[in-house]
Amino acid sequence: MTETAPSKAEKGPSSLRDPHHPALAAPSGKQTAQRFSGRSALATRPAAGVTAAVKNRRSVGTASLSGPDGTALRERGPAHLAPLEADAAGPPDPLTIGRRLRHLRKATGKTLSDVAAVAGISPSALSLIENGKREPKLSLLTTLAGALDSNLADLLTVAAPSRRAALEIELVKVQRTDAFKALDIPAVRPGPRLQTEALESLVGLHRAMARIQAERAATPEQARRANADLRDRMRRQGNYFGEIEAVTAGLLTATKYEGGPITRTVVDRMAAHLGFRLVHTTDLPESTRTVTDLAHRIIYLPQPDAGQHDSRSLALQALGHVVLGHAVPQDYSEFLEQRVEINYFAASLLIPERGALALLRRAKVAKDIAIEDLRDAYAVSYETAAHRFTNLATRHLDLPVHFMRISSSGVIYKAYENDGVRFPTDATGAIEGQRVCRYWTARVVFDRPDLSSAYQQYTDTTSGTYWCTAVVDRTPAGLFSVSVGVPYADVKWMRGRETSERSLSRCPDPACCSQPPAELAGRWAGSAWPSARVHSHLLAAMPPGVFPGVDQTDVLTFLDRHSVY
Repeated sequence: MTETAPSKAEKGPSSLRDPHHPALAAPSGKQTAQRFSGRSALATRPAAGVTAAVKNRRSVGTASLSGPDGTALRERGPAHLAPLEADAAGPPDPLTIGRRLRHLRKATGKTLSDVAAVAGISPSALSLIENGKREPKLSLLTTLAGALDSNLADLLTVAAPSRRAALEIELVKVQRTDAFKALDIPAVRPGPRLQTEALESLVGLHRAMARIQAERAATPEQARRANADLRDRMRRQGNYFGEIEAVTAGLLTATKYEGGPITRTVVDRMAAHLGFRLVHTTDLPESTRTVTDLAHRIIYLPQPDAGQHDSRSLALQALGHVVLGHAVPQDYSEFLEQRVEINYFAASLLIPERGALALLRRAKVAKDIAIEDLRDAYAVSYETAAHRFTNLATRHLDLPVHFMRISSSGVIYKAYENDGVRFPTDATGAIEGQRVCRYWTARVVFDRPDLSSAYQQYTDTTSGTYWCTAVVDRTPAGLFSVSVGVPYADVKWMRGRETSERSLSRCPDPACCSQPPAELAGRWAGSAWPSARVHSHLLAAMPPGVFPGVDQTDVLTFLDRHSVY
């Protein structure tokens, strides 16, 4: 299930090492259900029989770098790095002027002393100018140009005098940035003794690091695009992750699970089987849901009375990072993939596939499928049961479905569909943050007098007629509805299909519900000025760091404080 950028209470588990520089991040895979590495950055002591199911499904080897055409770089012949194009609209900078000056001096065979004597300056002063460390006056540049049998225009040309000079200029500039200085590593002087191949490599590495940093500092638009891409992949596989199902089935067998709800005692047993201990604490960093101490094999969880998620889910999600072999995410897209995978991992343990399928198949035969039965049978939330139903419905029951979690104002927080229903989208194809038609079941349920029971409704939309069932979830953040729906052709299998409630939605036609009625709009024309509630995270770039929004200092201070345990 794709989701919006996590709130403070929902940020993902944090890493022990500080990967603020991309060079420290591990190579990234890009396949959602088949991306688990055989060698995990987290699982230092993998449990026998559990991760083996993952390892056996893919080969483990050294990742190769490849170019845009897919050809491995190590298989290609020598390549040359193209210098960045100069900004022709701007004036030449002192470094470029200095390199052009040096190029002209060497072309004429003159020494620093020869030219400096004519210009009336010292050789050391001329060297500073050639290295871009001193900006000469225009009168001095004119004199220097004359000393080199050239003219001022040649020195003030924006372009570097040669490819080698362009690369030298680029390397010097990048090593003068605050980002490079923060690395606390020595700069490399691009002098004549530095081979061109080494210079190319250094410049190439800096470019790659800058590109990765830009990708990781995801803007809201980039985050929405990543979410849309992830949702497309989930749709193609029916929201079913077979490899995770195999892994969790192995873990259930290894811990002697016999059926029924997964209790906290069972979760403790799973953690112990994987070599971890679960500890509840009251001082978790505000930006985290859990913190995993990989050195001492401890998972820290919030106290059950802290108003946060079911601690079983949180513990299983934290264990999921280890079992699934997650490495430190290199960008926001991979961060989202890992969130989806650990959510699936936890749900497939809380509602095991084998037992859930037996229940759902019996219900289908009786034409009485209900999310409430799945919820009650495994003592989970309605949302967890609804998620799990979407995992199994298409693959095993041949039912296309859609799912939504929206706020009382109609804003989508999570959604999934493979039944043709058309969610509202923005220009990037993202649905998160969009407002659902007020006539859909997911919004109508808020208007019902009894918010404690499920509400069913048929809705005629521009893409067909759908039957949906929805419940209202009361949370500290307000009211949300969780809804599951199927096309009209498949409603015969669902409990509540006899409802007489029906609605018509013409969205995305603005006249349906996004525009006020003409009479109402006319009556208040020019007389209404609302103050919008704008969340700052909608405008800002995604918080920096590998785990968006997580304060790494808080996390490490927390672990330091608890390391005596």
